[in-house]
Order: sequence, then structure tokens, then C-alpha cells
Amino acid sequence: MKQVVSTENKPIKMWLDDIEPQALAQAKNLANLPFIYKHVALMPDCHQGYGMPIGGVIATEGVIIPNAVGVDIGCGMCALKTSVQSLETATLKEIMSGIREQIPLGFNKHDKQQDSSLMPPITGVDRNEGPSLKQYPVIHKQWANARKSIGTLGGGNHFIEIQKGNDGFIWIMIHSGSRNLGLQVANHYNKIAMQLNERWHTAVPKKWELAFLPIEHDEGKNYLREMSYCVEYAYANRKLMMARIKEVFIEKLDGSIEFDEIINIAHNYAAFEKHYDKYVIVHRKGATKAIEGLIGIIPGSQGTKSYIVEGKGCDESFQSCSHGAGRVMGRKQAQRDLDIEKEKSILDSQGIIHSIRHQKDLDEAPSAYKNIDMVMANQQDLVDIKVELTPLAVIKG
Repeated sequence: MKQVVSTENKPIKMWLDDIEPQALAQAKNLANLPFIYKHVALMPDCHQGYGMPIGGVIATEGVIIPNAVGVDIGCGMCALKTSVQSLETATLKEIMSGIREQIPLGFNKHDKQQDSSLMPPITGVDRNEGPSLKQYPVIHKQWANARKSIGTLGGGNHFIEIQKGNDGFIWIMIHSGSRNLGLQVANHYNKIAMQLNERWHTAVPKKWELAFLPIEHDEGKNYLREMSYCVEYAYANRKLMMARIKEVFIEKLDGSIEFDEIINIAHNYAAFEKHYDKYVIVHRKGATKAIEGLIGIIPGSQGTKSYIVEGKGCDESFQSCSHGAGRVMGRKQAQRDLDIEKEKSILDSQGIIHSIRHQKDLDEAPSAYKNIDMVMANQQDLVDIKVELTPLAVIKG
């Protein structure tokens, strides 16, 4: 830990020195919520978000906050080690072309609904028909669209990356979430929370964007149920993409390849957990679970290393760590201020097959992100590094 802010009702424990003022102001709002448990924890990749900073972790008693989870519910990482030890540039380009043919990117989705068996199961529910309107009101309406969206990357900072590990092997990494399904669930329940909080005349100012739902009320139970399904859907989405990428590898390498088990970790969700001998609702918004012995993934930018890590179970971070490098500038600022030729040269000089083509792509340029080396140095008490992964080729959504 780097510092503690003790000016608010609850402490703010930070694993960084260079927090932006807007993110700190949001953390102070969190620290003054009446239902915050123990303290607020800010990971080293922390930066401003909606209501709660990205890279923030809180535990609450009795309530759940949609904006403390975020709109891309279940967003997270998958990584897979292959038996391949090297790839020629020509073969790598063929693999990337094959991936683009198999996986829709950005706002694109499949023309047809994917097989219902690919959707996460719900007890007693026919996956062709989807869940009932009563128990899953949002997912019920979005079911057909979700079946078209499963196995798609999405946009923003989502990516597929081929990497070389310092263990000598080629790795595949995916960053993606619950697509439009999570967005619809998040917006639906945040709107309900805002209406209820206004009706109840709560002490939480509307401008804080931290409207909450009591977990014992139907609205809170419904959000938890649908949010949890979105986390499972996001994992199913990554698994399907990984399965199809494996098929591309097998095709391009004539079948001479083996794969380890998938490593999967989410970084946008809320869940009941026991901390300091009490069950509370831990919200991780752009933060990764890091209980002792848990294998996780911390990606850098497309021009820097990513890491396979093992959690140390630090209680003060609610057993969490960063979810990536974290942004150092907003998307529009990056598109406006960064030099495209300079950013391309950073990637070209490393031989990375990258996604910087136009000015609009600069929102995902390396200079838009924090120094991943500093981020990792700031969380040595949270995780141990197991494998360093250097990017070879990147597809951005």
C-alpha cells in the first residue's frame, strides 16, 4: 500500500501515488456512504469512472450499487498457454486473419443465433426459450440478441492478443465482457435505484451517481440474480471465442499443437464474500480477485507486457489487485492529443502486429495507459508474477 486518506468517514487505502483529482473525489464519496464496510480500496490502475473509480473495491452492508459494478458486467480476462514455442510472422498474420473471420468485432455480432447449449444454464429453464420475464426481466427481453452476441469481442479496450511468455511458450489472451446484455441489465437497475433513492429521500446525493438497492428488497435480489448471470455469460462469451481461436491455431499449424486449461478472471462484478469475519457484498469495478493462491491475469497495453499472477490474499485490498494498466488519459483526449506516427513507431519498433491505423485508434495507443511496470511495482503485496507475456499481435474491438 502506498498511502491512506483519513479525512472522510471511512479510510481510503491506495496502492498508488498519482491518483487523478476526479477519481479521488469519487473515492471520497464512497468513503462517506453510510453502508460502506471498513474502508475503500483503490488499486494501482485507478482512474475516474461513472460514480465509482475504475480500479476501486468496496464492501457494503445490506445494499448493492449498480454503478459500483459498471455497465460491462462480468468483463474480464481469459488466457491460454499453447505448446507452440515460436511463430513465423507469415503464420502469425494468417492466424490473425483466421481469427477475424471467426469472431465478430466491435458492434458486430453473428447473423444467426448461436446454439442454445452455449448459453450458461439456468436451473429449470429451456435455453432455447430463455428465462421468464418475472425472474429475469431484462435477460428475458435480450435472450435472442444475447445468443447472437455470444462469441463476439465487442469494442473499446477489448482485445485478442497473441503473446510470447518468458516461460518459452506462445499464449492467447482475450479481454471481453457481457456485450450488450450487461449494459442493459446495468442501465435498467441503475435507473430503478435512482428512482427508489429519490422516493426514499436518501442521504446519498444524486450527483454522486451511487444509487443503491437494498439486497433484501425484490429489486436488489433481481439485480443480483441478473448481474450474476451476466458474469456467467461473459465467461461463456470468452470461452466460445477461445474455442474458435484454438480451431484457427489447429488449422494454421496443421494440428500439431496442445493447449493448457483456460485461466479466467472477471473484474466487474459484486458478490457475497467473507472479510474480517463478516459476510459483505464486495464490489470490484475494474479490479481483480486476488485471494491467496488464485491465478489471475493483469494485462498491459498493446505495446507492453501482460502478466499471469498469483494472489497473496491481502485483507486490506479485500483480496484484490489491479485489472490492468489503467488509463492515463480519456479516449477523446488520446485521439486528440497523441501523435499517430509516434504511437505506431512504438509498436513497429517492437515488431508487434498492432491495431493503430487511424486517428480514432489512438484511444487504445500505449501512451493512453499508465506504465504497467509501475502498476505492478505498486502491488507487490497483492500478487506474485508467475509469467510475463510480451505481445506479438493484437486485434482490438
